[in-house]
Amino acid sequence: MKLAIIVLEDEPPVRDAIARDLQEFSGEVRVEPAEDVPDARELIDEILADGDVVALLLADHRLPGETGVDFLVSTMDDDRMASARRVLITGQADHADTIRAINVGGLDHYIAKPWDPGELHDVVREQLTNYVLDQGINPLPYLPNLEMDRAITAMRGFSLTD
Repeated sequence: MKLAIIVLEDEPPVRDAIARDLQEFSGEVRVEPAEDVPDARELIDEILADGDVVALLLADHRLPGETGVDFLVSTMDDDRMASARRVLITGQADHADTIRAINVGGLDHYIAKPWDPGELHDVVREQLTNYVLDQGINPLPYLPNLEMDRAITAMRGFSLTD
C-alpha cells in the first residue's frame, strides 16, 4: 500500500512546480496532480482501486467550477476520505473562505503562495506522519517520508510483521 498526495491546482506551471518540489517523497508515496475537482475525484477512485490510500490533499482555492475549499469540505463527508489530511495552498482565499476551510473542511494547514519549498516539505512530512500515526499504520515502510523522531517512537508499538 502506498500513501498518496493529491495536488489540486489548475495552473499547469504551478501544479508542476509543486509536484517537482514533492519529488523527494516518491517511493512509497504517490504524488498525483489534478487540474480541477472532477480530475481529483477520478484520481481518488483510481488510488483506492489500486489498493492505496489518499493520505494528503493539497488544494488551491481558486479553481474552475468548484473551489478548493468546497472540495476539501466535500471530502469530509466521504468515508473514504474522512481521515485524509487537508492543506490549502493558495494566495487567493479570502478571510471567510479560510475560516470555512478550517471550521468545516477540517483544514490541517494553510500555505500561502508563493510557497517556500522547505516549508512545503516540512508541512507534507508532518501531515504524512500525522496520517500514518492517526491511522495506526506501521511507519517503517514510509520512514524516509515521515518526521523521523515521531515515527521511530511510534514504531516501538509495532511488531516486525505489521
